[in-house]
Amino acid sequence: MNRNLILTGRSFFLLFIVLGFLIAGCNRSGKKAEGESTEDFEATGMLDPETQEQINTAKRIFYSLPSPLETAMLIKNAGAEYDERLLNPVENTSMYLTSRSRALNLGIYSTDLSFASLFDQSQATLNYIEAAKEMADGLNILDAIDEETIERLENNINNRDVIIDIISETLMNSSSYLKENGLEGTASVVLVGGWVEGLYIATNLVDDSQLEGNKLVERIVDQKLSLDIIISLLEQSPDDEDARAVMADVKELKSVFDQITIEQGEVTVVEDTQTNVTTLKSESSIKITRDVFDELRTRVGKIRNSYIS
Repeated sequence: MNRNLILTGRSFFLLFIVLGFLIAGCNRSGKKAEGESTEDFEATGMLDPETQEQINTAKRIFYSLPSPLETAMLIKNAGAEYDERLLNPVENTSMYLTSRSRALNLGIYSTDLSFASLFDQSQATLNYIEAAKEMADGLNILDAIDEETIERLENNINNRDVIIDIISETLMNSSSYLKENGLEGTASVVLVGGWVEGLYIATNLVDDSQLEGNKLVERIVDQKLSLDIIISLLEQSPDDEDARAVMADVKELKSVFDQITIEQGEVTVVEDTQTNVTTLKSESSIKITRDVFDELRTRVGKIRNSYIS
């Protein structure tokens, strides 16, 4: 895969990360979502309290909600293989004419391009980049992020601290743009589309012969922890018709995830003497029956197919 293709793909991965920050910037309630990490991510500098809280909320979401790239990596690292039949065909782009369908499929195509890119499917990645760009152009989302910001992000792709600083700056510069153009709810819908697509791909790649000890099943169950964050994001746009419609789908999936048990083991403290970094680690076990998994796969498939048709 050539360097230009990699950079173009990164641009859309980074666009998706920026969207997550911009969504959080529109969350002015100051409340933490139920189940959200309580770790403090403090913004620094001479900021007014409201902006500082926006950035701190954005950081918590950044560390909690998987991006399309992270979702694709989880699927690949769990041992899954590439199957293009599970992706939304790029030929469908002409079907998406409403803001809701474009937002959902921007998320879906972003996850698909991440999946294709990780499996070195060069032509498919190019095709999905174009499909995602078409959706983003239709929503005018690209206008909120300038080329210089994307270039700075690409140049610091491996430096999370720098990325957070850049996106925090983008948050301050762009939140008013989103509000003026009514894109707060739209950005949340984009994230839901990508999240549902990741679940759809993952549930359809699971080997039916064994659920217990299956790494991909474990990654799917982990998404239970993302649900409350997603619901909290959607709740920040109560007057947005698209966000309300998507909320119903997310709550339908939550009713299935609520049947899955995650038992957290004892937490141990691990200290790295070389970096002076202390990490909290714990083992967790999951309990999911065949019936519940089949129900999850069926409901995810139904919702996802309604998004792409």
